[in-house]
Amino acid sequence: MKCPFCDYYETKVVDSRPTDEGQAIRRGRECVQCSKRFTTYEKIEKIPLIIVKKDGNRQAYDRNKILNGILKACEKRPVPLNTIEKAVDEIERALYNSMEKEITSQQIGEMVMDKLKEIDEVSYVRFASVYRQFKDINNFAEELNKLLNKEK
Repeated sequence: MKCPFCDYYETKVVDSRPTDEGQAIRRGRECVQCSKRFTTYEKIEKIPLIIVKKDGNRQAYDRNKILNGILKACEKRPVPLNTIEKAVDEIERALYNSMEKEITSQQIGEMVMDKLKEIDEVSYVRFASVYRQFKDINNFAEELNKLLNKEK
């Protein structure tokens, strides 16, 4: 690691601790030549993930879009924020673990609906009504019937 003060290439680690819930390591370093201290962070490099939309357009993955969609579906429902964040974490982990560089927005939508089914059925139906773009009340009733039949 090159010293940012004197550009010397030899430094030593004097302190190391995990940060960001174990997702990164903060290292305190000291330059062997000038003895000045500085901090570096080490974290896992994530594979860039591209989302393929229904119309074929591609865009970079944005965690906030999933979070906002779930928050909107769970609005005015008794769903704690940490439960929502955990669901988004699990979806994101599954996306990165798939090792695919491109994922369709439909796949993500299905993953979100699966998580919402586990968390809160009303939120699931809200999300599904927007995601599946129900054309009329019959489509909506069909989805509700599927949900009711699975419970029995």
